[in-house]
Amino acid sequence: MNNKLFLISILLIVTACVTKQKESESGPVAEEADKIPVIFDTDANNELDDQHALAYLLFNGETFDVRGVTVNATFNGGEIEEHVAEAKRIMELCIVEDKIPLYSGANGDFESIRNATNDPEYDGKEAVQFIIDESRKSRDRKLVLLPVGKLTNIALALEIAPDIKDNVRIVWLGSNYPEPGEYNQINDIPSLNYILDQNVPFEMVMVRYGKPSGSDAVRVTPDDIEQNMPGVGPTSDPVTGRHGNTFTNFGDYSVNLFRNAKMHGDPPSRPLFDMVAVAIVKNPSWGEGRAIPAPFLDGEKWVERPENDHKVIIWENFDRKAILEDFYDIMRNPVIAERR
Repeated sequence: MNNKLFLISILLIVTACVTKQKESESGPVAEEADKIPVIFDTDANNELDDQHALAYLLFNGETFDVRGVTVNATFNGGEIEEHVAEAKRIMELCIVEDKIPLYSGANGDFESIRNATNDPEYDGKEAVQFIIDESRKSRDRKLVLLPVGKLTNIALALEIAPDIKDNVRIVWLGSNYPEPGEYNQINDIPSLNYILDQNVPFEMVMVRYGKPSGSDAVRVTPDDIEQNMPGVGPTSDPVTGRHGNTFTNFGDYSVNLFRNAKMHGDPPSRPLFDMVAVAIVKNPSWGEGRAIPAPFLDGEKWVERPENDHKVIIWENFDRKAILEDFYDIMRNPVIAERR
């Protein structure tokens, strides 16, 4: 080989090595930029779907950049401290307690708090201020606020800091629309009406008790849990569950939660409502979304506003099979979320 060809060969090899190095260095950065930034807002001690939704989120580290977990208190599950304690248990079992922050939020409702937000330590301030601070950060994509309980913390953040509206996308698990009722909704109707009147992206993941079109249809039986959940998830330090006993992985705690819960329907089962909201953010093809003019709640009755220019998205008709297959796969093969 003459000197000229030799130098060209060396140059090509060096160029290829440099290119490969740059790709390996830029790959993770691009990958991180593609992750969905999210704050999970939960009434964690209410029943058992919040815990499964939170674990599913925290084990989806390839998809989500979990900025933090905020907590509120609804009618069931005790005062705010008990909801915080349950969220903390799940985060410990998912080995993220030192990686992702947890903030205590509203014990009361929107109307009882909104006029007291000038007080130095108003109800829910820790969580609300965190939501505001994260929503004001510059990002390539909107921060997803993912409330799966009442909407108090989210409404308070919008009331105090209306400038965050363009930076967030709210995806709420709640409502039987167009029918009345639903637990998350009735816990704080004024907070829902407030958000419906804000020019902010707002999506409602339907519950619809007993209807095939709602997240109520994404149900699991105790046998499903006994077959799929024992031992799954990373090994944690021992964590005492809310019903007693100690656990070192989320899967065994899931089994315990189901053994201590009342089943409904035929066959006896429980819906994983809140987990469906996480799934829809991960993969919108697992449900059907449609835009409607933002309605209003008069008491518990929906009032349509067809001339309303502000549109909200309704999610319904969920792919139960695909969602549950992914849930169990993630439980068996978790990628632990980290805050970037």
